[in-house]
Amino acid sequence: MEASWISIVPPLLAVVLAFVTREAATSLALACLAGVLLMGQGLQGFPDLVTRALGNESFVWVCSIELCVGVLVAFFQRSGAVRMFTAKAGTWATSRKQVSVLGWGMGLFIFFSDYFSPLFVGPVMRDLTDKYRISREKLAYIADSTSAPLVLLMPFSGWAAYLMGLTPEEHEPLSLFLRAIPYNFYAYLAVLMVLLISLGVIPEFGPMKAAEQRAMSTGQVLRDGAVPMMGRELLDLKPTTTGKTSLFWNFVLPVAIIVVTNVGSFFIRGGAAVLESFMLAVAVLALILWIQKVDDWSGIMSSVHTGMKGVMPAVVILALAYCINAISKDMGTAHYVISITEGFLAPALLPLLLFLVSGVISFATGTSWGTYAIMVPIALPLATQFGGGPTSTLVVASFAAVAGGGVFGDHVSPLSDTTVLSSLGSASDHIDHVRTQLPYAASVAFVACLLYLFVGWIVAPS
Repeated sequence: MEASWISIVPPLLAVVLAFVTREAATSLALACLAGVLLMGQGLQGFPDLVTRALGNESFVWVCSIELCVGVLVAFFQRSGAVRMFTAKAGTWATSRKQVSVLGWGMGLFIFFSDYFSPLFVGPVMRDLTDKYRISREKLAYIADSTSAPLVLLMPFSGWAAYLMGLTPEEHEPLSLFLRAIPYNFYAYLAVLMVLLISLGVIPEFGPMKAAEQRAMSTGQVLRDGAVPMMGRELLDLKPTTTGKTSLFWNFVLPVAIIVVTNVGSFFIRGGAAVLESFMLAVAVLALILWIQKVDDWSGIMSSVHTGMKGVMPAVVILALAYCINAISKDMGTAHYVISITEGFLAPALLPLLLFLVSGVISFATGTSWGTYAIMVPIALPLATQFGGGPTSTLVVASFAAVAGGGVFGDHVSPLSDTTVLSSLGSASDHIDHVRTQLPYAASVAFVACLLYLFVGWIVAPS
């Protein structure tokens, strides 16, 4: 389909309906239906859309990770590992400020995977943040903003490998990525802002302030009528009253398996084995629960089913997000956004415009990696032409601007997989998470825009 203004209707409709109704799944489904109708495919186009969007390795991989995480969280709950961690961490962090900083630190600890990070920080910290009356929206923000932005700065992450893979060899991919790190303003400012908010250096503002005031004054970590992304079955799973469990065997060891497997596989084969690490941790922990006589195999399988049921709300939203992403690709949403900015391109404005365009595309499509696949091949030749060579500072800043813009759009989009996973891990209402995080992410993006404007003015040839 030829790209036109119609191409922005489905993703825009999904976002507007989600904010108005606070019901993500229905909003996405209606937007998908509108998309197939606008493409002239009729109602019969919807089943075909679902088949195309979900019948691929990417969705199956992400869905499998979510299911494994649900099972792992169920095992943590059943063994009492989360309760034991809360008791132990409660001796280190004894105030709301300290608990928030602890959550930030745990996000930094998982520096290699933007998927594992929010799915680890949320479930592990949730009981502790609930105890100190920290809203689920705040926990989701901490988990979200210490995941993708941090991973984007790591030269040995999957993100780095992907971005370098999109970079022509004439630009020396590894050198370009390393030189771009200081110019990736959004990424490290987003991580820094979480710390400053947690310490109270920057006071809460916007919808997050209201959420925090509600939690502090009433103890309600969720607003009235909120629908946590995690299913009630998993949240209500009771710890065992039999068997002999321990914090090391039931929590530290499974986490260590995941961390060591991911980091080790990256250095050995050049890519983190995220799904494999979760599957191994689940298998080992199931065996441990059986040896500890926490449950027999029937009880263990019951926990497996409970864990899978608990993450189904997130799986449904993620599936619909993949569908709306497929519609955006078919309708040429990204190419239309690029086309309307061509008249503004100028050397001094290039980093700023690339950051904004990448942010808009990522927001509309819900995928930063898809944005990179479109923008990197466009941005680098433009910057090379404007900047006087493949090693110029303008090329480096432009590369960083595309990378940071993709993460920014991801952060403020209810269609993003990492945003969904942050809501899932924190058991937060998804739209509440997006709504409260938006002003914080937009504030960081505004500062990044000023910095890119300054950099473009300094490094662009006259």
